[in-house]
Amino acid sequence: MKKKERHQLLRQLVQQETIRKQEDFVAILQDRGIEVTQATISRDIKELQLIKVPAKGGGYQYNLPPEMNYNISKKLGRLLKDAFVSIDTQKEFVLIKTLPGNAFALGTLIETAKYQEVFGCISGDDTVLVICRDEDSSNRFQRRIISFI
Repeated sequence: MKKKERHQLLRQLVQQETIRKQEDFVAILQDRGIEVTQATISRDIKELQLIKVPAKGGGYQYNLPPEMNYNISKKLGRLLKDAFVSIDTQKEFVLIKTLPGNAFALGTLIETAKYQEVFGCISGDDTVLVICRDEDSSNRFQRRIISFI
């Protein structure tokens, strides 16, 4: 199972099930025939920014962070206003430079927004490479990003 698919499944699980510890994720996924380690789940929890909230029967359970419910466009705009450095295109590629430490969040927001122009993203510490469907899509996407700034 690819990371993106696993992240989507983990988001669903925390909304549908009471998951109190990382081992619960591992057990549920293994019951579904998906082999995963506790270390992988630990990284996924960090990347998804899952939080622990009080559970009904006492103790705590994993949940999505409250900000996941906010408008993605507003979050994108805020992040771009705070961390944008530059943007450039080459054919179907859009390269966005940010202040250090911001590119991963930007790439995640772009993928979460599910823009039609975007095929996928690769994020580093201060750079997001957005792979668009074609050259026209990359130009439209660049204009979209600039409109946030």
